[in-house]
Amino acid sequence: MYDGYNPYNCPGPRWDETPMYPRRMLPLRDYGPNPFVVNIEEATLQNNTFRTALWTGSYLQLTLMTINVGDSIGLEMHPDVDQFIRIEQGQGLVLMGDSRDRLYYQQRVGDNYAIWIPAGKWHNLTNTGRVPLKLYSIYAPPQHPRGTVHTTKADAEDHHL
Repeated sequence: MYDGYNPYNCPGPRWDETPMYPRRMLPLRDYGPNPFVVNIEEATLQNNTFRTALWTGSYLQLTLMTINVGDSIGLEMHPDVDQFIRIEQGQGLVLMGDSRDRLYYQQRVGDNYAIWIPAGKWHNLTNTGRVPLKLYSIYAPPQHPRGTVHTTKADAEDHHL
């Protein structure tokens, strides 16, 4: 029997003995680098912060994000980090390009869309919908310090300086 960490109810039954519903609210914090299993859609929809690191390992990081209506992640580029984004709720516009003033790639996105951002590409994602844009982002290698929580975009910008 596996007696590893179960964030919903520790200690808990084996995965095959745990009913699918109802689930308790998952405390949103960084569970890395320990083994971890989560319903990613539920965790993403539960998140109300601009950014919360949910799992940080040596080579990979998962963050949850909420982008307010009309707001954006902010134009950025990670020189040595590949990034994957999946939209769980909302609508947006993705821009990417080789420089901050040459964003030649544009794509509208919505629920269930996935976005791949190669290292070195400038990119931004703007919420163009009427509800908060809820997404998760995977960085390889990690982009933010373990345990990162940015309650608001302004909080994230203050920590980035």
